Amino acid sequence: MRRRPIGARAAIGVAFAAVLLGLAGCSPAPGSGADNATAQPQVVVTTNILGDVVAEVLGDQADVTTLMRPNADPHSFELSAREAALLDGADLVVSNGLGLEEGLQQHLDRAAAADAPMLVAGDVIDVLPYAEGDAAGAPDPHFWTDPARMIDVVDALEESAAGLPGIDPAALAASADAYRDELLALDADMGESFAAIPDDRRALVTNHHVFGYLAERFDFRLIGAVIPGGTTLAAPSAADLRDLSAAIREAGVETIFAESSQPDRLMQVLASEADLDVQVVELFTESLTEPGEGAETYLEMMRANTERISTGLTPAG
Repeated sequence: MRRRPIGARAAIGVAFAAVLLGLAGCSPAPGSGADNATAQPQVVVTTNILGDVVAEVLGDQADVTTLMRPNADPHSFELSAREAALLDGADLVVSNGLGLEEGLQQHLDRAAAADAPMLVAGDVIDVLPYAEGDAAGAPDPHFWTDPARMIDVVDALEESAAGLPGIDPAALAASADAYRDELLALDADMGESFAAIPDDRRALVTNHHVFGYLAERFDFRLIGAVIPGGTTLAAPSAADLRDLSAAIREAGVETIFAESSQPDRLMQVLASEADLDVQVVELFTESLTEPGEGAETYLEMMRANTERISTGLTPAG
């Protein structure tokens, strides 16, 4: 076997060592933080409605985790230990606020007490109180039924996210502007569609009080709700149902609306046992759905509801 001269082998060894040293010089030292320089900011969002909006605005500049699964009830969903831990390490936590996330408020309070960066959407909008029912006077958390208020949320999100490490402010501004345009178009389309409903039929009855903001924005009357409080965790009494039945008859309501995230049994009971000749129509109100189920995104949900409300309240023919 032919051997290389010792000098040649030594030269090769020196060159190889130089390459290794060069590669080592290009690699970050442990604990230097260089590994994190290219990592995307971690943004954790409570509800899937806000999660969709946050993902649209931040795009591929952030790793967005939405805690609430499709078709869940925001008043009652809870977190696993692993999900709760995500809040502690987030670069930004986005929540609805105003008492909506009843099942995980303790985790949000803990994150806030630990000085986690927080954006509470309910803190950046013009809040309406519940007008009636057991929760009358308390803040209404269902502001997303008004797309104009969602523009306020996008504004606050842009401001909060602009300072996150790794975010390109120019790209963020462009995506926020694009989504604001979508919300403005949604608001205009909803107004145009609802304008075709006669004034005497612009009355809403739902499972529970969820349409206060929509009613204010688009000039509807809230006749009442089967569940008199602002949460799905409450339950109506027989007297509540009798009072609501009387109000429906007096207002001449022909269509009442059941929420997709809750069984419509109570609505059917109200319609049948109270001897009311009304149609029960399902709406998407507090949660997005799985793909293909009609409300995969916030914009899709609002357009679907607009069409169903307009069809249900507009006289046939």
